[in-house]
Amino acid sequence: MTPPLDRRSFLAAAGVAFAGAASTRASQAPATASARIRLGAPVSVPGDDPEALARAHRAKGYRAAYCPSIRVDDRERLRATAEAFARQDVAIAEVGRWVNLLDPDAEARRKNIATVTEGLALAEAVGARCCVDIAGSFSPTSWFGPHPENLSERFFDAVKPTRTTFGYEMMAWSLPDSPDAALRMLKAVDRKAFAIHLDPCNLVNSPERYYRSSDLVRECYAKLGPQVASVHVKDLSWDVEMAVHFREVRLGLGSIDHGVWLAEHARVCPEVPLMLEHLSAEAEYDAARDHLRAAGDRLGLRFE
Repeated sequence: MTPPLDRRSFLAAAGVAFAGAASTRASQAPATASARIRLGAPVSVPGDDPEALARAHRAKGYRAAYCPSIRVDDRERLRATAEAFARQDVAIAEVGRWVNLLDPDAEARRKNIATVTEGLALAEAVGARCCVDIAGSFSPTSWFGPHPENLSERFFDAVKPTRTTFGYEMMAWSLPDSPDAALRMLKAVDRKAFAIHLDPCNLVNSPERYYRSSDLVRECYAKLGPQVASVHVKDLSWDVEMAVHFREVRLGLGSIDHGVWLAEHARVCPEVPLMLEHLSAEAEYDAARDHLRAAGDRLGLRFE
C-alpha cells in the first residue's frame, strides 16, 4: 500500500500537477507568422572595442544588447558604440540605473534622481530604447523591498528625451504591479517619452497568477504592447513551503510557457528587445537562449 502523503508532499505534488496542466493548455496557443525577434543578453569581450562587442552579440545569436558602460560625456565613444551596434543590427535595449527613487532620506533620494537622470541622458545619447529603474521603496531597510506606501500614488517626474524613453520595471510589491497599474501610471505621467518596461514574471505574486501566467502574459501584451520599450524574459518555479515562495530559474526549468510568450511578443512587438537576465554564467545564458530558440522554431519564429 502506498504510504500516505504528508501535507508538504501533498502540496508539492498538487502544485506540479496543476502547473503541468496549465502549461499544456497554454502551449496550445496558435502559431504566429514568421517574425524576427530581437533577443539579447549580457555579453562581454576583452578590451573596449565597440565593434568587437557588437560582433560578439551577433556571434551569440543576439540582435539586442544591454548598454555597455560609457560616460555620458564621452562623445567619441558614444558615437562609435552607436555606429558599431547599428552596423551589426544590434539594438541597444536599455540603460539600467538601479537605485531607489523613493528613498526616505532626502539627500540619498536627490543623488538617486541625479543618477537616473544621467542614465536617461546616456540612453538618449547612445540611442538606447529606454532607461529603466524600478520605482523603488519607502522602506528604510531595503531599497526594493515591500512597504505600505509603495502602492500609493507618488511618482518620479522624468526628464523629456526625444529619441529614448524612461520606464519603471514592474514589481510584485511596488507600482506598477499589474498591467492596469501600468496603464494608470502612463496616464498619470502623461509624457510621450514615458514607456513600459515589461517583466511579467515580476508580476507573479500569487498562486492564481502563477498558474495563469500565460493569461497574464497575454494581458500584458494586449494592454501594453504599443507602449513597451524593452522586455525581460525569465522563468519561475514554486518552492513549496508554508508560505508562498516563487523563485527565478533558468528558462526551461520552471512553469512559464515561453511558446505563448514568444507568440505574443512576435504578434505585438517583435522589434522590441527581449532580454535575458539574472543568470549566473555564460553557459546558463546559452542554455536559456537555446530554450527560447527551440520554442520559437516550433512556432516558425526567427531570431536572426
